[in-house]
Amino acid sequence: MNDLTQKRCVPCEGGVPPLAKPEVEKLLAQVPGWELDGKWITKEFQFKNFVEAMKYVNRAAAVAEEEGHHPDIHIHYNGVRFDIWTHAINGLSENDFILAAKIDALQGR
Repeated sequence: MNDLTQKRCVPCEGGVPPLAKPEVEKLLAQVPGWELDGKWITKEFQFKNFVEAMKYVNRAAAVAEEEGHHPDIHIHYNGVRFDIWTHAINGLSENDFILAAKIDALQGR
């Protein structure tokens, strides 16, 4: 299995089709806890309190900026939900799964 955390997001300006369902399922299996929700993948995280949630969001935002691939982030006190998809193609690309894996990897830090 490829380690998605070792890959980099590549710029996507559109013009390519979203991933087909078999490829989405293969990549989804590599990011446990993420779920397919229509055209994006989503995952919720719970933290001890608001401050811990915001620390995690800030670390995730730094990773997203470094990768040039930005999720939608929803914060509700100590709960955070990430929704990720490639806006330029209105669907999923490998970039989405790379970012999901890197967001997950932050949990151990």
